[in-house]
Amino acid sequence: MTPSIVIFGEMLWDMLPSGKQPGGAPMNVAIHLKNFGLNPTFISRVGTDDLGVELTENLNRKGLSTEFVQIGETHLTGIVKVNLTDKTEVAYKIVQPVAWDYIQPDPRLDEVVAKSDVFLYGSLAVRNQQTKDTLYHLLELAPLKVFDVNLRPPHYDRPTIEYLLSKADIVKVNEHELAIVAGWYGILPDAQTQMKFLVDKFELQMICLTLGANGAVVLDQDGFTSQGGYQVEVQDTIGSGDSFLAMFLKHILAGSPVSLALKNACAVGALVATYQGATPSISDLELEKFLTN
Repeated sequence: MTPSIVIFGEMLWDMLPSGKQPGGAPMNVAIHLKNFGLNPTFISRVGTDDLGVELTENLNRKGLSTEFVQIGETHLTGIVKVNLTDKTEVAYKIVQPVAWDYIQPDPRLDEVVAKSDVFLYGSLAVRNQQTKDTLYHLLELAPLKVFDVNLRPPHYDRPTIEYLLSKADIVKVNEHELAIVAGWYGILPDAQTQMKFLVDKFELQMICLTLGANGAVVLDQDGFTSQGGYQVEVQDTIGSGDSFLAMFLKHILAGSPVSLALKNACAVGALVATYQGATPSISDLELEKFLTN
């Protein structure tokens, strides 16, 4: 059976030098999961403006339901100003406040989250109290929780990140984020030591560390599993980590070995970096061809 995946968080427009592109890590993950043959449920909020209409139409074109994308009249749809001067270290200026800062509670959300197989959330969406309250409530209902750490200064604080970690079963984090969080506890910058510390402290089932072009590492009950990166010609890295997470979850939920999940996830992340924008559709054939070359 196809697993029931619910994703909570921001949806927005990335304002690139070449024009605007749909974005927001949770929405990107939802779109990639759909591209990979799954059917996630996405919870977010847009404004009544033209940008909001365009975003919801984009989701519909991608085959995703907008049933749980709320439409608010008091705040504009989210935008992010993107600086691509360094293609591998993209800089973001995230406008605030916007519609996704005000995701409202709804009994229908309670039901869909409680019945899900996995609930995916990030840290950026909870920068405002309203969305934070809604997420915290839903975390109490979700059976399996995946936390995609997304530390964007100044939109986070230590107590919030610690709380989100305490509720998680599986955590995805990059090198920079791992160093920040582990640094709060004085853990020296050895990635495996830092990963083990977080697994023990927050009683995680699994932590996945992404290393950009150098691949990724997972720590679970069976120990560490590593996967090297794939060398590609980078257009931009927007959405690479989101596609990685989508493919990784697809395999983990299907019961694949962690090694296979990492191999495919790293390959997809590399392929997405060869395109402009966050959500190019990577076909099974393109992935297979990439892995066999």
